Amino acid sequence: MAHGIPTLETRNWDFKNDVKVTGHLSKSPSRYYLEEFFTKLPDANAVINAAYSDADATAAANTTITLARVKANKDFEILGTNADIADFTWDTISGGIKLETGSADNDQLIILPHLDAKQTAWATVLWGTENQVIWECALFTQASVADILIWCGLKLTNTPTVITDDDQVFFRFSTDDSDTNWEVVSSIGGTDTTTDSGITVSANTLYRFKIAIDSDRKAAFYINDTRVYQSAALTNDVDLIPYVGIQQLSAGDASCTLCYEKISRVIYE
Repeated sequence: MAHGIPTLETRNWDFKNDVKVTGHLSKSPSRYYLEEFFTKLPDANAVINAAYSDADATAAANTTITLARVKANKDFEILGTNADIADFTWDTISGGIKLETGSADNDQLIILPHLDAKQTAWATVLWGTENQVIWECALFTQASVADILIWCGLKLTNTPTVITDDDQVFFRFSTDDSDTNWEVVSSIGGTDTTTDSGITVSANTLYRFKIAIDSDRKAAFYINDTRVYQSAALTNDVDLIPYVGIQQLSAGDASCTLCYEKISRVIYE
């Protein structure tokens, strides 16, 4: 304690008994942080830089393009078979965006950062296996978890197919694979390991996911603050991308709520 001012280690903050912080603050000055609570809906990549379709700047078609640009999330976009912003919006019951597919078998909705150069730090600040990356998201399942594939985590490509990416760490659940629990997947130089987390996938349930890669490049997987698996050392110097996706596995819609995503890394490895 210096000059009568308590340090971060000893200070207690109490704001009208609503908020109290004791001990160290949760963010380290040696790490770089991003958080996304989806105050704007992700749309197709083409929307954020669509060219005007009429020489007259006041034309109705151009106004539509301008409004779509303004509304679209500047950090995240959508991909996937028949993915369409018209199919989803903010959840009116849970906090977040209610991801919803189209109505055909194998329709998808995938949320990912814009991969354009200089568009968003979510993609262009590199999240390397050597950077002690910590990624988190929260998903709230809907009334049914039948006929659905859900995946989320750090990958090289957007696909839920395990064998595609040589290097990846992510969570996965597929009723086509007769899964009842969340599976954790780690791929290291083309060797894939899929492990049952022991955590059941239930309807109307909040799941908080975290993947923390340590200084030895070992990835620890957490669900609702419980560590369910730790991988062997990941391949060195591989830059990964955060993806969250759902896929309908029969006729009809599949849905879940994406509440937030967070990611951080050491400022300098």
